[in-house]
This record gives sequence, C-alpha cells and structure tokens, in this order.
Amino acid sequence: MATATVHLATAADVGEIVRIQAGTWEAAYATLVPAAALAQLRSEAAHRAWTAAVEAGGDHHVLVATEGEWTVGFCAAAPAAAPERSTPTSEPTLGPEAWAEISALLVEPRWGRRGHGGRLLATAAEALRRSGALYGLAWVPEADEASRRFYARAGWEPDGTVRVLDTGDGELREVRITGSLDLELA
Repeated sequence: MATATVHLATAADVGEIVRIQAGTWEAAYATLVPAAALAQLRSEAAHRAWTAAVEAGGDHHVLVATEGEWTVGFCAAAPAAAPERSTPTSEPTLGPEAWAEISALLVEPRWGRRGHGGRLLATAAEALRRSGALYGLAWVPEADEASRRFYARAGWEPDGTVRVLDTGDGELREVRITGSLDLELA
C-alpha cells in the first residue's frame, strides 16, 4: 500500500474535492437526492464555495486524504453552535465554544475501508481541539447506514435530533450525530 497522509487543503485541491463530493454523492445518495441537485455539486458555484472554504483559515479546516499520488477523500470542519439538549451532564458549564461540526467527510468508495475516513476524522478532531472545542457533531442522512456505523466506531451516536431538508424534489431526513473530539487513531 502506498503512503497514506492527511494534509490541509489548498486551492490546488479544490478540483479533487469537488470531484470526490459529486462522485460519492452520486453513488451513495442517487435515490435520496434529485439528479438536478447532484448535478449542482459539479457546478462553478460548487468550485467557488469550496475555494472559499479552503481559504477561510482560522478555525475552519478543510483537509484532504491522499494515498500515494491519489487524492482519496476530504473533510471540512469548523466551530459550531452548541446543539439543543446536548450539554454533557458531567460538565454542565460548557458553552457554545466547546462544539465543532464536521460538515463533510467523504472518501471515494473505491478507497474505502483503508483507514482514510478515520485519519480524516482524527486529524480534524485534533485541529478542532486546538481551537478549544471538546465535542463534535455531524448531520448524516437517516438512510446512510455506512456513515452512521463509521461515526459509531468513533464513539459518536445519534442524539435524537432529526432535521428535514427540502431537496427541491422531496425531503431528505438527516440525523444529528454527536461525540467527543478526544479521538486517536488505533
């Protein structure tokens, strides 16, 4: 196996981020998200949005995973508002600064089950902890059992909150997953 790494994304990575997001969503969510919405993932607007995310800096992190010369996945993470009903009972004084969100974490299916997702999540968690966050959250399509199992292996579980997004051709139900950012690669 070639060397696997995770690094902070640069503008040069945006094309690969767009390609991976569009291809992965087309494979995984074709029955959940309308084709017109999936097509937007390859648009010039998507390129601009990812460029802005990569260049945001500060507490905003976009990471890419590589294996050898191949870009195989990416993760976007940033501070988040404390979710309702989420205050850990062991530390009730924690404020909103203790929370961060993993807004995207995708690995191309053909590169799956090789540890890239775990490396991305652990690297993002480390960066978010340096920013002061202790807990993380992610929104996952309710029907996406693979992503839910991935987060469960990291100790993240659904907290009972569901949101419904209008896809333009129906609704997409997502569950909120929460957990500690105290993660280490095994």
